[in-house]
Amino acid sequence: MCGIFAYLNYDKERTLREIMQILINGLKRLEYRGYDSAGICFDGGDQGSMTILKKVGPVRVLEAAAQSDKNWENNKQRVVKSHLGISHTRWATHGEPCDKNSHPITSNDENDFVVVHNGIITNYAALRTVLSKHGFVFKTDTDTETIAMLLKYSYDESTESDDKLLSFSELVMNVLDHLEGAFALVVKSRHYPNEVVACKRGSPLIVGLSGNAHPASTSTSSGVEIFFSSDATSLVEHTRRVMYLEDNDLVHVSNGDMRLINTSSEQRKELPLRALHTLEMEIESIRKGKYSHFMQKEIFEQPESIVNTMRGRIDFKSQTVTLGGFKGSIKEQIKRARRIVFIGCGSSYYSAVACRSILEELIDVPVTIELASDFNDRTPPVFRDDVVCFVSQSGETADTLRCLEYCKEKQALCVGFCNTVGSSIARITDCGTHINAGCEVGVASTKAYTSQIVCYLMLALLLSEDSISKKERRSDIFKGLQNISETMRKALDLDDEMKSLAKALQNERSILLMGRGYQYATCLEGALKIKELAYIHTEGILAGELKHGPLALIDENMPVIMMASKDELYLKVKSSLQQILSRKGRPIVFLSEADPDMESASQTVMLPKTVDCLQPLINVIPLQLLAYHLAVLRGLNVDCPRNLAKSVTVE
Repeated sequence: MCGIFAYLNYDKERTLREIMQILINGLKRLEYRGYDSAGICFDGGDQGSMTILKKVGPVRVLEAAAQSDKNWENNKQRVVKSHLGISHTRWATHGEPCDKNSHPITSNDENDFVVVHNGIITNYAALRTVLSKHGFVFKTDTDTETIAMLLKYSYDESTESDDKLLSFSELVMNVLDHLEGAFALVVKSRHYPNEVVACKRGSPLIVGLSGNAHPASTSTSSGVEIFFSSDATSLVEHTRRVMYLEDNDLVHVSNGDMRLINTSSEQRKELPLRALHTLEMEIESIRKGKYSHFMQKEIFEQPESIVNTMRGRIDFKSQTVTLGGFKGSIKEQIKRARRIVFIGCGSSYYSAVACRSILEELIDVPVTIELASDFNDRTPPVFRDDVVCFVSQSGETADTLRCLEYCKEKQALCVGFCNTVGSSIARITDCGTHINAGCEVGVASTKAYTSQIVCYLMLALLLSEDSISKKERRSDIFKGLQNISETMRKALDLDDEMKSLAKALQNERSILLMGRGYQYATCLEGALKIKELAYIHTEGILAGELKHGPLALIDENMPVIMMASKDELYLKVKSSLQQILSRKGRPIVFLSEADPDMESASQTVMLPKTVDCLQPLINVIPLQLLAYHLAVLRGLNVDCPRNLAKSVTVE
């Protein structure tokens, strides 16, 4: 969703040109999160004044506007020893995408308080009403403006009273008491020069420390550089030392000194600064390299990302699995569970669908799968002997986090599967594992999806290690996983064939994907990719449900992609094919073995074959490639589809 990036240099000389470039590059690193406008605030012009620039469209439009701005042109070579710049990419929730609704949002024309915000203030309407009665005039349609106005109101109140003037952190904390919802904020004020306040409740925020900044104490040295960001991808080129903020954390930096305060109403007190983490991410992982798009790069990285997911966890020689997050009593607790519940959204949900069958087969525990948004809309029974698995690529998905909070209250064992170290899900769950897929920049998930599947398979193999009756089945899966990287490379050889198929389908208005068993999830995920990227209505259908409604859609104008891998349900899929052919349908059949009976299909595509429960890892690759080529042929933005965001941090 929205992206925050702020940069503070204290007692370290920088030109405004350098500061601007740091801020712009930070926003560019956040583009993959999804956005419709961008803005920036920096000091310029007269002493104490600020320049705020906001533009709808990509960051490059903002960059061009900044470079042609009069204040920028007159001051770009000016050297400043201390400066705070804040910037933001906005994904519209309240108010249409336009310059006035873009962040940073200011309290008034004098820029007394300037705010960048990621999240949603749920009680903003009530706050607007109260503030309007006090004479405040709102100039935007955003919920964020209420924060800036509240800061202005609280500051004016404090200056008019005989009490001691509030510190910047005290002022912000007073405002936080009135806010409901999820948010991360960075606040700048002309009344508090060389100071910044950042805080979070529900939405992610990371602090990066460079130069002589040292979090071991509240006292910092000269030559300090401090960064605030929604995402580690924008920090890695500046520093690898980061501090992950937790809910109700507030960071106040004044003249290079950093303080951490807990803002919860029960215990508002100063805390020791949190431990530093070292980013393992490489700068190359957020560059496209030889590829035209990040998504294309990430599709072709899957043979390596799968190996990284398994590295150090699977011993193929002894056919054993070691998952550090599932040691000792945790493993036994899962094996004795009443049921295992997977909760996720989008691709994370579909990855669990792909593995439900093998999990139930190997573990002998019922597995249910819930869409996080639907789970939140109910009051479902959750018991202490339930195991609930929360799946999120970012580890910050708002709907999934709300489910996690609910299940924690019910005292279920909460397990996390995410791709981001230090994320909220990674911190809050009782145990779990990182999928280690590497940085994924494209909004449409590819390698995170396949790595999630491998993680579930490893969990199933770990929990069934004592089962004699399943020894042969487990051995087959281990052998398949040992060769899966090479099998995926063979699937990637279908790139040209998928490009040709995309040319044939690029003008279609609707496409059906059909399969059953392990391939039902592949159809759901493939349909999602085509919808996300090509903006073509695509539906993934369980082939067994064909006669219960979807068959009415079949005629000579409806393209149907059928996943027909050779497994125990293959004959049933063939039956569905005949039903389509008898209605003059145009089936395109993806096969794992040649079959003369399939020659009547409009087109057949041969896929590499592997163990049935691993086949989803193979079959999804040509569908990813198909979606990619459809988007390219239709002239669409592959990495940032319209209206979508990589990290969905609002419900």
